Amino acid sequence: MCGESLFQELLEGLVTDEAPQLFAIAQEYGERVDCRIAAWGLAFANHAEVVSVQGGLRVRLAEPEDALCCFNMGSFVRAHLVWHNSAGLSE
Repeated sequence: MCGESLFQELLEGLVTDEAPQLFAIAQEYGERVDCRIAAWGLAFANHAEVVSVQGGLRVRLAEPEDALCCFNMGSFVRAHLVWHNSAGLSE
């Protein structure tokens, strides 16, 4: 047992250490003609969860890269995995 403030620090450390990484699946139309975010995902230590923006698809995968095949469409629409960079956010 420990005090409330120490326990809060332990919890915050646990959240920091265990937090999943956020990523997006972006679809590129043509050769850099246009693009859109097709899905968002969370990468955990042993799997990834992906949810499409339009809500029609939710999958659990071994690796984030495994989601790309779900969002490629022929040779005109190509999917890209893009890791979220929280350092670029303003406060």
